[in-house]
Amino acid sequence: MKKDFTKIGVLTSGGDAPGMNAAIRAIVRCAVYRGLEVTGILRGFSGLINGEFEQFDRRSVANIIQKGGTILETSRCNEMFTVEGRHKAIDALKAEHIDGCIIIGGDGSFRGAQALTEESDIAFIGVPGTIDNDIWGSDYTIGFNTAVNTALDAIDRIRDTASAFERIFFVEVMGRKSGFIALTVGLAGGAEQIIIPEIKIDIEDLCRNLTESFKRGKRSSIIVVAEGNQLEDTINIAKYVEMRLKVESRLCTLGHVQRGGSPTATDRILASVLGIAAVEGLLDGKEGTAAGQINGEVVYTPFKDTWEKKKSIDERYLRYIPVLSI
Repeated sequence: MKKDFTKIGVLTSGGDAPGMNAAIRAIVRCAVYRGLEVTGILRGFSGLINGEFEQFDRRSVANIIQKGGTILETSRCNEMFTVEGRHKAIDALKAEHIDGCIIIGGDGSFRGAQALTEESDIAFIGVPGTIDNDIWGSDYTIGFNTAVNTALDAIDRIRDTASAFERIFFVEVMGRKSGFIALTVGLAGGAEQIIIPEIKIDIEDLCRNLTESFKRGKRSSIIVVAEGNQLEDTINIAKYVEMRLKVESRLCTLGHVQRGGSPTATDRILASVLGIAAVEGLLDGKEGTAAGQINGEVVYTPFKDTWEKKKSIDERYLRYIPVLSI
């Protein structure tokens, strides 16, 4: 059912992701184009609860499409886990005369949006922004492509130095519960092995594979490890393999560098498409959903499905690795 709005809010929540600013820009300019007022909500749900608002117009978002991070800033907000905290958020929105709100973030952000949807008559809609790419309802999430390319650039540089020594390089990438970054970077970067949360491997199998690799004449190997793998902390994996094979190992933890930097063209386009889709979704009565893109088409997925349904990795990639690393 189509709805009438006069003012909408937009906030970014949880971990930042490259492309969030491009999404903010698209939301603000689409809303202005459709005759709506726009309020930027600073510092995520914490800023919402505290009434930290800023009025935006089309010029407010000029020259931000290329910037990493989020001009709205973000936060983790434990107060949103309480009924009292959520009521403060709802009261703040009503005091600002905000009819609908767009949440850019991951599954934790969408859980907050779902709770606010259930406890108020304000319309909420989501835009998936997370480098982990673990949100059901969109082939890719904003920030994933940039994070992959950032990690890939690092691995390419590591390979340059790896070729000069007989060493095993362990490269840890982000992904506490999801192996999408590790899997994609590992395949694109020519890794000999990928260790991800979704698949448990035997460390002795890893050692045997590396031994066979060295027997075939390889002087070095690169292992890509997701931080949330089921095996062990990456540093302990590296120490065990070094002890077991009597070959030097090196650990490179990429960490938050994957969150930063200018978004790729792919992320800027996805953010622009989904930002517009979120505004149009609100106007078309699709509140309580997240705007995503599947097979090039915009879709709207109920908030609960975005975290209750499990997005599967492409297991073909795992089968390709041993073929390509011989």
